[in-house]
Amino acid sequence: MVIVGVGFDSPAANSAWSASQNPPFSFELWTDGDRQLATWYAAVASQDQVNPSRVTKILDADGVLVLEYVSDVVVGTHPALVLEDCAALFPPF
Repeated sequence: MVIVGVGFDSPAANSAWSASQNPPFSFELWTDGDRQLATWYAAVASQDQVNPSRVTKILDADGVLVLEYVSDVVVGTHPALVLEDCAALFPPF
């Protein structure tokens, strides 16, 4: 399993943010400066949107979308929910 965070900030800004977290953010963090991923996965309504919406997309090993969260993403509880759902979708997890 691979967990990836994606945002519009520069690679340098992403690295600085990642290092500032306690504990440090230990997953891949990608820069989507041209907003192609955000547009493809519906995290923005338009290329002009300043910040992406918080969405989570779960893809299987073939890249097929199997589950998505597009609203009510609560930062404090969302990771545990996603991991629980991944354990159910991809046993043994």
